[in-house]
Amino acid sequence: MNRGKLSATIASIGLLATMLGGCAAPAGDVPATGPAAELRLGYFDNVTHAPALVGLEKGFFEKELGDTTLTPQIFNAGPATIEALSAGAIDAAYIGPNPAVNSFVASGGQSLRIVAGAASGGAALVVRPGIDSAADLAGTTLATPQLGNTQDVALRTWLSAEGYETSTTGGGDVAITPTENAQTLTLFQSGQIDGAWLPEPWVSRLVLEADAHVLVDEASLWEDGAFPTTVLAVRAEFLAEHPDAVKALLAGHAASVAWLNEHPSEAGAVINAKLAADTGKSLPDPVIARALEHVAFTTDPLAATFPVLLNAGVDAGTAKAGDINGLFDLTTLNAVRSAAGAAPVSAGELGTE
Repeated sequence: MNRGKLSATIASIGLLATMLGGCAAPAGDVPATGPAAELRLGYFDNVTHAPALVGLEKGFFEKELGDTTLTPQIFNAGPATIEALSAGAIDAAYIGPNPAVNSFVASGGQSLRIVAGAASGGAALVVRPGIDSAADLAGTTLATPQLGNTQDVALRTWLSAEGYETSTTGGGDVAITPTENAQTLTLFQSGQIDGAWLPEPWVSRLVLEADAHVLVDEASLWEDGAFPTTVLAVRAEFLAEHPDAVKALLAGHAASVAWLNEHPSEAGAVINAKLAADTGKSLPDPVIARALEHVAFTTDPLAATFPVLLNAGVDAGTAKAGDINGLFDLTTLNAVRSAAGAAPVSAGELGTE
């Protein structure tokens, strides 16, 4: 399926699926069917998705997948990715934690499993000159990548803590307008919005290309600055049917994360090469350098933070309360880590490890 047709399919699924995700057959009810002929992988052209970008650019995934054809698909934000995953249009995805949680809860735990972490950090609220504190935000208009995505929830949660009311329809003391990242940059440059809560490299692009400044670095809101920005999720049905393909995907993912951490001086060039291939344009060196300073790459999904993320989504009005026990399946990841001599990561009593 080409990207245009995929986008049309996704758009037709609707806002309910965007916020809550869909249902897939429970993993335990699906018999294994042997090797996967294809693995369709979703990701964003963001620095916070660098493990996907590097894994694709350097061939780590294809090397591990062998005869399984890898078909990448590019998305802009998590809720749209969840729509595709729930509809069976893709099999696995790099995604923010909040849309993954929403889908799991809405499906009664049947839609997906988080099988690894990917990135921590790299998200912030950037604003125009003249806004120097939370008190200056009354009556402003701020953007997020999509309603219900991880940065959208973070912004609504922070504004609520600062005493502001917001609405999922754009009303309230501060108007929040979900906007595609590239359009956010254009709207900010033209003065039509006052700021945005964004992932990297968009934070750095607004700072270096549009005279924005950081009002809130999300890392400052979490203990030790550690919070999940990107995780790797797999459809529960695909995981049950093709565990070997998922193991190969995770081996490629782990290799990509390891490469990023072992080659920081080369990371920007490799990420830029993939961005140029995807979008026709690479990032300026200062932008990608600044972005990488604010992101950490790890296969640990930081599972202990997920109850906090769920409650934040519920309070923000973009999620429903529910049980997230079983959200994580880290058994294969930990087998891959063990083979590499690394310690296991924890599912935070929210799944298997």
